[in-house]
Order: sequence, then C-alpha cells, then structure tokens
Amino acid sequence: MTDTDAGQDGPQGEADAVVLDAKGLRALAHPVRVQLVGLLRKYGPSTATRLAERLGVNSGTASYHLRQLGAAGFVEEDTERGNARERWWRSVHRTTWFNDPELAEREPETALAYLQSVAAGYTLRTQQTLNGLQTMPRAWRGTFDMSDWALRLTPEETVALGRELQAVIARYRRDVPETAAHAPEGAERVAVITQILPELDAPASSSLPSGPQEADGSPAS
Repeated sequence: MTDTDAGQDGPQGEADAVVLDAKGLRALAHPVRVQLVGLLRKYGPSTATRLAERLGVNSGTASYHLRQLGAAGFVEEDTERGNARERWWRSVHRTTWFNDPELAEREPETALAYLQSVAAGYTLRTQQTLNGLQTMPRAWRGTFDMSDWALRLTPEETVALGRELQAVIARYRRDVPETAAHAPEGAERVAVITQILPELDAPASSSLPSGPQEADGSPAS
C-alpha cells in the first residue's frame, strides 16, 4: 500500500511529505490510487502496464488513475525513462499525512473512502506477507509479529501514546533511496503499521431505546 499516516500530528519537517487538503483527499479516495502511489514509493518509477500487473487490473485502468494522480500532484511523468512507446511515472512524495479533523468533518464521505482505502491496503500487505511467510529465510520468519493490547485511556493519553510510538519508529533507519545504499548487510524493507483504534463502551442499558434492537455482529475483544 502506501507510506501513509492518518494521525493527528504533522510531517515533522519532512521535505518529501504531503499534507492532504480537500483536493488531495478527493484524489486519493480510491483504493487503486492509494495502491498505485504506494507501489511507486516502494519500488520506484514504473509504467502503467507494470503497475497494472502488480495490482491485477488492466493497463487502461492504471493509466486513468495515474493521470488523475498526476493532475492532483501525487505522481509525475519520469521523462528520463519514458519514450514514445512507454510512459514512466514516479511518486512526488515519500509520505502522506491526513491530520485535519475539520476537513474530515467537511468531507466525511470522502475522508471515510480514503481511510477505508488505506485500511484495505494494510490488510492486503499483511496477507501478502502471511502468504510468503513459510518461504522466507528462517531469520526473517522470526521477526513477523501481529499483536494487540487492550488499554483504557483518555483521549489525551491516546494522543500521547501515538506520539511515543512515532518517536520510537523515528529512531530507526527509513527506507529511502538515500539510505538503502548505506544500510548494513542483510537489511531489508520492514513495514511497521500502527493502528490506534478507539473502541468506545456501549451506552448504559437504561439509556438504550426500548423495543427490539438488531445486533451489529461486532466481535468481542
């Protein structure tokens, strides 16, 4: 998927980060576009045909969404690689930040579509890793982890937790072209996906409306 942060903090001085405005939010509110940006960031410049093969869509679909992303400023044509027969694209930014609660309130459906696209991408990446887990070298198989912890926090504590997690991750080497060439032997790309999911308690039974209610089917945690 993408190098995306949907939290409340900003890009913290990252020169290659983009903070979503209304136009950018609308442009990325599609799962194929989120995945295209993610692939270009992960693997570098590519063509619509090659990207389409990775996504399992036709090249016309990939070309259309790349043009839309280009118009919105997320990708651009790589003229050094392209020719009359092949059009190459590259990502303009390394990370995307969506940290404007007021924008989310003004564009609730668009914000939801974008966040759902990001979440779907995270799920896909997890499944792809699981599918390849048994064929990984043993040393890398032992690094895989999926964990969850139930905490009872205030909103302020929850924000503080997110910032602490970001600070820990920031201490480690980012996967960017500038660092890849100088990384220690054996270093590979590792995706760290953090999710802070508020699970608010249901209202007290005395405040529930009377009459039969349909269960939502949510699993207990």
